[in-house]
Amino acid sequence: MSRLIAYAAILCFASGVAAQSRPEASSDPMLTAGVEIAPKSSPRVVRSKRTGGVDLPVEKARPVSIPKVSLENGITIDGKVDEDLWERAAVFKDFYQTSPGDNISPSKPTIVYVMYDEKNLYIAFKCWDDPDKIRATVAKRDNVFGEDNVRVWLDTYNDHRRAYELGFNPLGIQQDGIFTEGRGADFSVDIVMESKGAVLDWGWSVEVKIPFKSLRYTAGEGKFWGFNAARNIDRLNDEFDSWMPDDRNVSGFLIKHGKITGLNEIKNERTLEIVPSITLSETGSRKRTIPLSVAAGNPYHPIFNPDGTVDPGRFVNDPVQHDIGLNIKYTITSNITLDAAINPDFAEIEADAPVVTANQRFPIFFAEKRPFFLEGVEIFQSPLQPFYSRTIVDPDVATKLTGKVGKYSFGFLIASDNAPGNFSEDERTDPDPDFRPSEEFLDKNAYFAVVRVKRDIGSEHNIGFFGTARVFPRNRNFTGGFDGVYKLNAKTVANFQVLATHSRNYFYDPGLNENNYRTGNGLGYFFSVDYTTDRHGYYIEATGRSRDYRADAGFTRRTNTNSFLFANRLSTKSRPDAPVIRLNSNQFVRYQMDWEGRNQGGIVGANVNVNMQGNVFLYAEAGLGFETIYEDEFGPKRIEGVRDGGFFGAPTRSAREPYFGVNLNKTFNKHFSAYGFVGSVFNAMDFDFGAGPLFDRVSPAYLAYLERYRQNPETAGDYPAIDPGTGTQFDLQLGMNYKPTDPLQISFEYTKSKLKRKDTGENAYDTNIFSLRSTYQFTRFIFTRVRWDYDTLSRRAGGQMLFGWNPNPGTAFYVGYNDSFNYNGFSPLTGQFEPRFERNSRTFFVRASYLFRKSF
Repeated sequence: MSRLIAYAAILCFASGVAAQSRPEASSDPMLTAGVEIAPKSSPRVVRSKRTGGVDLPVEKARPVSIPKVSLENGITIDGKVDEDLWERAAVFKDFYQTSPGDNISPSKPTIVYVMYDEKNLYIAFKCWDDPDKIRATVAKRDNVFGEDNVRVWLDTYNDHRRAYELGFNPLGIQQDGIFTEGRGADFSVDIVMESKGAVLDWGWSVEVKIPFKSLRYTAGEGKFWGFNAARNIDRLNDEFDSWMPDDRNVSGFLIKHGKITGLNEIKNERTLEIVPSITLSETGSRKRTIPLSVAAGNPYHPIFNPDGTVDPGRFVNDPVQHDIGLNIKYTITSNITLDAAINPDFAEIEADAPVVTANQRFPIFFAEKRPFFLEGVEIFQSPLQPFYSRTIVDPDVATKLTGKVGKYSFGFLIASDNAPGNFSEDERTDPDPDFRPSEEFLDKNAYFAVVRVKRDIGSEHNIGFFGTARVFPRNRNFTGGFDGVYKLNAKTVANFQVLATHSRNYFYDPGLNENNYRTGNGLGYFFSVDYTTDRHGYYIEATGRSRDYRADAGFTRRTNTNSFLFANRLSTKSRPDAPVIRLNSNQFVRYQMDWEGRNQGGIVGANVNVNMQGNVFLYAEAGLGFETIYEDEFGPKRIEGVRDGGFFGAPTRSAREPYFGVNLNKTFNKHFSAYGFVGSVFNAMDFDFGAGPLFDRVSPAYLAYLERYRQNPETAGDYPAIDPGTGTQFDLQLGMNYKPTDPLQISFEYTKSKLKRKDTGENAYDTNIFSLRSTYQFTRFIFTRVRWDYDTLSRRAGGQMLFGWNPNPGTAFYVGYNDSFNYNGFSPLTGQFEPRFERNSRTFFVRASYLFRKSF
């Protein structure tokens, strides 16, 4: 069972049956269909069907009208909420504690004020508290939810599908993103707004100014927005207080929010944003002194110069490079946006975190970080992931149209990717023609097209179409299909997607042991039912992809597989004052098989998730997995007397894999938090891939071959096929976050993973990853950051020093230095061992961009 997937088996349905700890919103804007008058004994409340029968005060059950104000002298965004104009704002008060309590009185009072003028929406928060206990630091943007904060959700289409989620800490530092129903929040999206906070003798307050041109919305006479506001008090067991109650017996989040109206006099503006960027860089790196074809024929063995010394390559400083790009955004209407990028500067300021890659059969997912692809990202998300923007590696030009008109949401994207035909000089000039790229592919671009349309049906259902295309010489791939969401009742949601794929490409045939260029048609499907109440829930899922399924513009972990999952959840009532505040227990079973009906594996297990006093969270899981692998999944199918198969020995391998895992998180105080994970899989499968130069294959077949080779290379025989076998897998992860002062934050993480074969007693791999991050925030917008990572498997270290100024999304200035080196490691060019210190590459760079914004 692959790595931590066993421990996290339950996470695939966490959105449905995990603990209920955060609110969800509604359809009928006038509430005529969603509200019943409460009994006469409660004349001042109404009972909303949207909140499952929770009694609401009249002022919360009805839409709140937001007053328009005239700011002739302007308003100072200083966080103090002391201007007289705030007295005219709509007031949102009498919050509920929705976590850990269940719609009880909050520990501290909170009041929110909202008003608008023709260009901006103004929001203010007043949060009463003991000033000495407030947790707030000069944090990085989008990193404030680990301390005291306030939040607001703006469902600007009133469709309960998506909403802006805007958060602020007591100093006014922002965390902004898009909340999508059923998927949660994505904070990679940044919008232009102004905010400031202040810590005062009675507590703290925040003022926010949001230009309407930063939002996508519908407004006018008779229009409504979904709305909710909340406060998070970190030290009080992560207390969450919400303006609207959260009925945990009602599935959904946005459906349980309130309504605002009165935004009738917004000045319609078309906005043009132009962000030119330039990156200057000077890179030094190791270059080959021997052809790639020679190095490939001598894996992990020294390659000698004529004088007898080992050839490490040579380090070359390249000339200074410049990369000029341009991003354009045009707001056609308040709800339709056109984005374009010409040679966009996608130099990554923050690299992907290192992960364990040893013994991995399937690809690893990395989140998108590039700004162009994050605008309207939620419209391109669906269960089978037919579009994964990181397949567009180095676009020359790209354009995208996103928006919503009436009941229809849409997204259209086209891009030209330079990466597939951009071969290195070593590859182009190799003396062996088998290692040189074909002229057919040289300097050719891949072209992408994506079409996404969704139609709302009623207040909580939708159906959509998804289509993608990727075209490259001798490679054509087209994907298309339908998906939808149907809410069966207040507690149950069904979700589905069906995709068909058509490809012209090379397909491996294990029966013939050939890569055949042919047409392949495939099918992918996903179906789920999610039932959620406070004390009980269940989740049913069926998903699969056929053997010839290809989604070259998307992310596909595995083909020729079907997976069926059932999970059940039992929970205790929340007791905010008890030692154990809430306990959730999940029981689950999963079965997998291929499209020929062969068993591939499964899992039976259970876990508990415990929320305790003192910001302590404990998660423990145990179960029994089983796994079966077949040689034709890895190579040719054997023909007795004619051809060996993909495995050495038996053509099928099976294992029963008991496992356990324990995770513990603790926030000690405003300065220090820590977490840890430990787990093990017994009889975990080693696929006999080897794990780089440090850990060669350790199967019986391979070790026997090495012994024969040492004795006499000429009689050693053929190189053996892989010989998978079982072993004991151990995983450990420890981390901490330390804030010695408000501007300084230091985090450290250690990850260990080890797999020891049972049949030979040798380690298939043993890796340790160390990651250190340190950020000093001089002001809200100026920071310096140091990052260092080291992986013992490759014996490679990477580091970055960065100085940045980022006053708003689009405007930024960075000066940085990246370095990569080995110590007693292995050459990235030849794989051979290199004693002592060897630098692989280093880069100095300066990157600048500026947001020009004009409204018409």
